[in-house]
Amino acid sequence: MTKLKNEYQIKEFSDEDYPLKNLSDTHIHTSPDIKPRLQTDIEAVLSAKNEKMHSIVLKSHLEPTSGRAIIASEVASFPVFGGVVLNNSVGGLNPAAVKASAEIGGRFVWFPTVSYPTMEMDWVKIEEILHVVAENNMVIGTGHMKPSDIFSLIDMAKTLGIWKIIVNHPLTGVVGATIDEQVEMASYAYLEHCFVACMEMHDNLDPMIIGDSIKEIGAKRCLMATDFGQIHNTLPVNGLKMFINTMFEYDISMNEIKLMCGINPKKLILG
Repeated sequence: MTKLKNEYQIKEFSDEDYPLKNLSDTHIHTSPDIKPRLQTDIEAVLSAKNEKMHSIVLKSHLEPTSGRAIIASEVASFPVFGGVVLNNSVGGLNPAAVKASAEIGGRFVWFPTVSYPTMEMDWVKIEEILHVVAENNMVIGTGHMKPSDIFSLIDMAKTLGIWKIIVNHPLTGVVGATIDEQVEMASYAYLEHCFVACMEMHDNLDPMIIGDSIKEIGAKRCLMATDFGQIHNTLPVNGLKMFINTMFEYDISMNEIKLMCGINPKKLILG
């Protein structure tokens, strides 16, 4: 089938419909950043507020977004959440960085992304990090980990009673989880499918593969997010509309959308 392009047609909705009302995007990249981003923190938040969304999550590969999220939330009077990605720029697998993020109000801890290929997984430090996560009721994201490390992380988290676990973009090349691995992961974690994977300048993934994965796993254990913010893609709010419309084409229902973009994110963030 023809791959989606960034100019993919966005369905028109009347003002009262607000297709993103009460929904969340758990994966947005904003500026300031060393990479060009389409929107600042404030601009992204105001876009989400204008769509009457419930909340958004700001993510940076290089610096914590914990404090940035608080500022953006206060400026816009809108729920914004952040956290820390455990890449080399914050000391890698650094329990102190996680503790500082938690004390500021960070809700998310993402394991390594851009630093993962060159980082040794120190499971002693990871256990320390998970203790901080458990003490502060934080959400874990698996970042760019490969399935073998994801399973080890899930097993360790389970022993500490941590259930707020997100497997980030399992179908992308950086993760590469098979459907059998996704089924096993989803027995204890949520799978976060990101629409950026379907963009031509990224994985160019056939969106039908995401739809098939959601059907196989079940919407109760999935999230839909954009991972947008790059200057060559559209706005995150537009990306989420595109994602929703595309999943409709693959017989994913509105109730399932509300689970993956509404109920499940709220459960993780606020539960």
